[in-house]
Amino acid sequence: MKLYLSIIGMAMGVISAANIASGTAPWYYVVVAVVFCTALQFALDGLLALLINKMPDEWFGVDTPLYHVAPWERSLYKKLQVRKWKDKIWELGGLGGFSKKELKEPSNPKYIEKFIIECNKGVLTHRLSYPIGFLAMLTLPGVCALTIALPVALVNLYLNILPTLALRYNTPMLQAILRRMERKAEARNS
Repeated sequence: MKLYLSIIGMAMGVISAANIASGTAPWYYVVVAVVFCTALQFALDGLLALLINKMPDEWFGVDTPLYHVAPWERSLYKKLQVRKWKDKIWELGGLGGFSKKELKEPSNPKYIEKFIIECNKGVLTHRLSYPIGFLAMLTLPGVCALTIALPVALVNLYLNILPTLALRYNTPMLQAILRRMERKAEARNS
């Protein structure tokens, strides 16, 4: 969380300083606009998360093709070394009732299935946040839409891509754990 807040704070400072130095608008307008755009990003992302959290779990099931992670993706995540930095990502799933920060019940198939569903909901939330973040550009007039709202939207985009990568990295491993559990259960029942 500290990392994300640091990135957001530094970005707000740089965006404000650049706009004040270039005379885009009076300093007080720049500061208010940067704070407004940042708050709008939080509000839009939060609203989107709430709406997706209300959707039926069946839409985000383990075998839903929309959330399938292709082999080339897994290879990309390995090259990006997602495993090394994924735990530094800000995880707010607990606000919606299910934290994905750690695997609390690794031997419970229902829990693993719910974990996968929550990962899929998170992926959709973050992916939809990519373009929605640019709506802030419609709220500022003239050049400020490009010099303030656009950079804020780009920071929002970056901060939404990272959790998407982490969630997509974790999903195949969770699916493998679940399949192993299902095979053991079938073997016991045979």
